[in-house]
Amino acid sequence: MKNIIVTMVAMMAVTFSFAETNSNKVDRRYDVSCNMDRLSEVLALDENQSDAVESIHNNFNTELQSLASVRGPLQRHLIHQAVRKDAHQMKQVLNEKQFALYMRIMLNTLRNRQL
Repeated sequence: MKNIIVTMVAMMAVTFSFAETNSNKVDRRYDVSCNMDRLSEVLALDENQSDAVESIHNNFNTELQSLASVRGPLQRHLIHQAVRKDAHQMKQVLNEKQFALYMRIMLNTLRNRQL
């Protein structure tokens, strides 16, 4: 009897860990958070720009994660709108050189995540 209970607990633990791993894979794909200190360094941001970029990027990341549950052509459209909104807001904060570098980083990140 003891062996049966131990076996059942082991099977449940493996099953739950497998299910958790699959759901995290889906969510990680939509997580585009980054090290803001490193991003500030790469873009050569001043303190005001750094705060604004962090706020805008956090909003963008939250918006993308909320789109993880949407499927089909609507998802692609909503992701495209989120990227355009992020780009518009960043263009107001960054100068031309910083904006070009930011967009290159962001688009490569989205391409690597297959979004």
